[in-house]
Amino acid sequence: MEYVIGILIMISFFGLAFYAAKGGNLMMGMLAMAILWTILPMLGNTFVTNPAFRAAYEKEIQITWIEAFVKVFQSGPEGWGSVLVNVVFGAWFGRVLLETEIASTLIRKTTELGGDRPAITCILLCIVTTAIFSSLFGAGAVVAIGVIILPILLSLGIPKVLALCSFMLSIGAGMFLNPVLFGQYSAFFLDANGKQLYTYGEYVQWGTIALAIQVVFTIGLILFSTRKKKGARFWAVKRPVRKELNYAPNIALLTPFIPVVLLIVFHVPIIMGFLTGGFYALLVCGRLKSFRTACKVFGKDFFDGVVDTAPLVGFLLIVPMFNKVAELCIPYFNAVLGNVIPHSALLIVIIFCVLAPLGLFRGPFTLFGCGAATLGILKGAGFSTPFLAPLMIAASTVMEVSCCVTQSWIAWGIGYTKVSAKDFLKMSAVCGWIICSILHFVTFFMFG
Repeated sequence: MEYVIGILIMISFFGLAFYAAKGGNLMMGMLAMAILWTILPMLGNTFVTNPAFRAAYEKEIQITWIEAFVKVFQSGPEGWGSVLVNVVFGAWFGRVLLETEIASTLIRKTTELGGDRPAITCILLCIVTTAIFSSLFGAGAVVAIGVIILPILLSLGIPKVLALCSFMLSIGAGMFLNPVLFGQYSAFFLDANGKQLYTYGEYVQWGTIALAIQVVFTIGLILFSTRKKKGARFWAVKRPVRKELNYAPNIALLTPFIPVVLLIVFHVPIIMGFLTGGFYALLVCGRLKSFRTACKVFGKDFFDGVVDTAPLVGFLLIVPMFNKVAELCIPYFNAVLGNVIPHSALLIVIIFCVLAPLGLFRGPFTLFGCGAATLGILKGAGFSTPFLAPLMIAASTVMEVSCCVTQSWIAWGIGYTKVSAKDFLKMSAVCGWIICSILHFVTFFMFG
């Protein structure tokens, strides 16, 4: 019986992968899987007769239907509550950066610094984008920054595909240290009581290395792709007369780095970091001239930030259900795959390197797709959280967040720049594959 249930679970697993690759609604898909994967193992627990299987998984088999429902549909989302708070405050901080024009000022000053050297300007803008998105998060933020940066890159003569790909890789690089995105990843690494098994403090060293590797690769990509191009002559380009731009004060340009620096260097809690950075920005930009004004600005930015994250929150409340239900399926995954899944960390890393493109299209290597089930299988095989977390985060952040056309902001960028999805993937998939392979071996040498 355990083999029948295990095979049915595996079939549904590939069904979800196909559904995700076709662009299906992941929130509904994961909810359906949470229901199906609760029913299948519970039926298996009821009818399994193999004495060896029952002895090996006695505790898992004895769980009642009500206990299973509580574990998956109640405790799962409840355990993510603390992470949700971080996401909301991070979204508020992002709105402050946009509304005070700190982000746009950083971009404009960087463009002026690059002068008429397209490659250098592109590199500087990518570095600034990485810095901004180490704290900024959300599709709305990407669009707000993208409508400034992408026209600049295109006006410099940077090829459209390279401009879009380098911009998205820069966003992904910043996301390696983004506390809001890490909060989403941490939802996959909770114990039975909702406590985080993998903290930002444990992650930050690897995350910094991952950020540096992706930035260096992006710089190399730009230099290689523009090696034969001449500098752009801006004075030869006719431009419409524009109104005077509003620049944020120079002292305000430190704002994007405040929450991350406070967290990493001084161990200040991230919400306190967001509040400190946000009110610092509002103060130096003259948005706190009176208590009434402060109340109005704080309320508006908080409202806008919550709206920005609303679609994400619904999805991330379903993710813990999927994560918890995968634990119910572990005995049946092991029954089918126990002799197939390698128990060598090096071999797992090699498999992840070879099959890195499976992180695209919400596939089995991305936590924003079917990766929760893959994670459950590997947990069942006995691999530790400090090893599995960066392994899965690398594939998710590089292949999905930075390179995949199913990512909302990448889909927007493709439409905005008029680049075909095929042309974008030709460059992004290869870049992501190389970066992922490097990060997977870094993970092995650090935690394998």
